[in-house]
Amino acid sequence: MKILTFAAILSARITTFILRLIGRGGTSLPGRIALLFQKDLLGILSQKYKVIAVTGTNGKTTTSRIIGSLLFEAGLDFFENKSGANLLPGIAASFAMDCSLLGKPGHRYAIIECDEAAFRTAAPKMQPAIVVITNLFRDQLDRYGEISHMLTKIKEGLLSCPDSTVVFNSDDSLSYSISSSIKNSIITFGINESPYGSDDDFISDAPYCIRCKGPYNYVYRTYGHLGDFYCSSCGYRRTPPDISATDIEMNFERSTFTLHLYNETLKVSPSLPGAYNIYNVLAAVAAVSSFINDQTVLSVGISTFESGFGRMERVIINDFSLTMVLVKNPAGLNQVINFLSYDDSMKILVMILNDRFADGTDISWIWDANFEKLFSFSDRFSQIYLSGMRAEELKLRFKYAGYEPNMLHVEKDYKHLMEKIELDNKENLPVFVLPTYTAMFDFRKVIASKFRLKEFWK
Repeated sequence: MKILTFAAILSARITTFILRLIGRGGTSLPGRIALLFQKDLLGILSQKYKVIAVTGTNGKTTTSRIIGSLLFEAGLDFFENKSGANLLPGIAASFAMDCSLLGKPGHRYAIIECDEAAFRTAAPKMQPAIVVITNLFRDQLDRYGEISHMLTKIKEGLLSCPDSTVVFNSDDSLSYSISSSIKNSIITFGINESPYGSDDDFISDAPYCIRCKGPYNYVYRTYGHLGDFYCSSCGYRRTPPDISATDIEMNFERSTFTLHLYNETLKVSPSLPGAYNIYNVLAAVAAVSSFINDQTVLSVGISTFESGFGRMERVIINDFSLTMVLVKNPAGLNQVINFLSYDDSMKILVMILNDRFADGTDISWIWDANFEKLFSFSDRFSQIYLSGMRAEELKLRFKYAGYEPNMLHVEKDYKHLMEKIELDNKENLPVFVLPTYTAMFDFRKVIASKFRLKEFWK
């Protein structure tokens, strides 16, 4: 058995080395090859770590990065699967790369971002000490199915880990509903006020009670179906969270809020804007709350964390800034639209839509996103570029939102797209790129090679 484990680790390292040598990311292939040698590689290697697993629809990568920042400031030893390889082969490869060839752990803690569909399989193998469930939204219906299917898979994963402490978003009527089906220790987080002041344009993925099918009412909403919900028919309602945010102030670059951590309060200022990033901060603090409560550590860790690639990743190109923001479902895109509405300065907008397996082959979700709100401040965009495999469908969606065809420029070749942006941006306006998942990798590869950005797996 030890020989097979040694062979699995060695194969993962050799494969990764070759892929890096030829300039490929290769985050899943090393794991697939390693699992051919040792099927239970993940279970064997992960048992020597204190695993913090992060799953859910939106915010997994950013929440993981914030947890890493908090552990770093606390002086704790950890590794994380930064590359975003969050399916079972990729997770197994991450452990193989951290261990010695004999399986000795390289760090004490492991922060593992785990795809929500893979959680049911990966969780029983890792037996994480802490599981964070960020939220559940309708996402990639062709791959995940309806939200009820995802709820079932996550619940099955949790039932296989009875000793894990589970962190729930108490504002999410969907994911929090699992709490009544498990016996694990539970920590909750949530936002105790409306960050936007209005919910007129909210699209809900959960308008009806998951228990009795009666309509939900809200004291306030934060975004999507999240907020202070209650069902007047059966009594299911939001539980007051253990870790929460109040006194929220947001601008185009960051947010500031009061963090309530049990009986303590702390003013914090993460360097990313948007209500969804406040949730990510709260989830990360909840994950470490049982062993990190130093206010200086929390404050510094929250304000200095490095955003993950493509998640509000900002780079300087020539004399202008380019910010890349991953979009993959209506709720996430609506939050980006809200973010863009904060600032009335001129900017360039780029949206890239692919329909590969990792993006979701069903692109009908773009019709549920609030492009009409985006059109309401269209005078702030000097140029709008559309790209990707489904650029034409994207152009149609923009048209039905009110945009004239001459406002939209389609360019499918990413190199040519970047050249056009550089050529046309004579005023050095900020550029915002909104790609789907595989588009994010492909477009980032173009700008990384040209402007020497740090590789995504770093």
